Amino acid sequence: MSLIETGPDQVDLPPRGGAPLRLTASELKALARDCGADDCGLVAVDDPHIAVDRPYVTKALPGARALLSIIGRMHREPVRSPARSVSNHEFHQSGHEVDEVARKIVRRLEDMGVPALNPAMAFPMELDNFPERGWIVSHKLVAEAAGLGKMGIHRSLIHPVHGSFVLLGTVIVGVEVEGLDDRQLDFNPCLGCKLCVAACPVGALKPDGYFDFSACLTHNYHQFMGGFSNWIDTIADAGSAQEYRDKVSYPETVSRWQSLAFGPSYNAAYCIAVCPAGENVIGPYLADKKGHRDTIVRPLQQRTEPVYVTRGTDAADHVAKRFPHKRLRVVRPGVRATTIAVFLSGIRLSFQPGRAGDLNAVYHFRFTGAEPAEATVTIRDGRLAVETGLSGKPDIVVTADSKTWLSFLAKETSLLRALLTRRLRFRGSPKLLAAFGRCFPS
Repeated sequence: MSLIETGPDQVDLPPRGGAPLRLTASELKALARDCGADDCGLVAVDDPHIAVDRPYVTKALPGARALLSIIGRMHREPVRSPARSVSNHEFHQSGHEVDEVARKIVRRLEDMGVPALNPAMAFPMELDNFPERGWIVSHKLVAEAAGLGKMGIHRSLIHPVHGSFVLLGTVIVGVEVEGLDDRQLDFNPCLGCKLCVAACPVGALKPDGYFDFSACLTHNYHQFMGGFSNWIDTIADAGSAQEYRDKVSYPETVSRWQSLAFGPSYNAAYCIAVCPAGENVIGPYLADKKGHRDTIVRPLQQRTEPVYVTRGTDAADHVAKRFPHKRLRVVRPGVRATTIAVFLSGIRLSFQPGRAGDLNAVYHFRFTGAEPAEATVTIRDGRLAVETGLSGKPDIVVTADSKTWLSFLAKETSLLRALLTRRLRFRGSPKLLAAFGRCFPS
């Protein structure tokens, strides 16, 4: 007797209790659709496209053999609404549905004796060492490798049918799966229309394809992880209720309560909201591009709202220039470096090309003490490169005790004190050291 039915075709799965040595790709896909997935795909755990995830996947489920990527479709109009409560409700509800579909798949597999687990589609994560990596699997990378779409300019997956209005989940499967093939999508559904660039309130998406990760993190995820930590610091630093109110408005405090009570709110998923890509989405856009801009893009651009930026960043300049009607809110960076490794990886994500100007320099960093490390940082033509080890001829050499450097970045130790105690030394022009600091939020 068939365990699941998929319309005219029926797929027989092994009976309960009879643990199979293998499953076929068609069986797993039929199971995923039967459990409610709007689309699904498979990729082997040793696929080179997801090599970065492999150690974390196999640690979470020793013996992992394959990854089942599942797609959950969101409703378009709620996501497009300028009423952010409506948009966030759709994100949260759709996310819960994706997690529930993944749980159903795991239940069915477990009943057959197949080891499987489903990491959360978003949160919670493994945050013991935050801001180091906290996620088990990169759902977008897995979905792309499984042929379910391509990432667009906005860095979200675009499904060929449902476009950007999808959320992703992954089920890790602990048996061999037959019939896996390299079926990455042979085209990118992204239209290159750059409406996502036009809609982003902090200019995180650049016309040339550059992505200002720190700008997106600081604003869109202000109610999440790093923003929450900064809020606690603000409370702790305030000498009185009035001093706190001078720093944080009443609506912002209430919004924080709403995020804690109902789920963290995204401040702007406008890049997804305005995206016209996808077979089921593109029709109205092609029929009336001006109407799409007038009814979907402009209401988001014109919305009066707080926009969170870090002082002295490209995002702050962008808001002042493009969206002067929005309320600029200067806050601390969303993430702070807790290790030298985090610092070196973090500067790749927080580099501000607009602040670099015509800076062309090679920096050698030597870190001593608790976390010894060496790295070469090159800033040239508005682009950043970070290499492990010392290479090339440096324009400036910075030697620092690792703990002192991290304390300096956290503004717990002044540059003057670090220099006077010889825990930070440099050889080269002080202007280059100052120019380096301008290129990163602080």
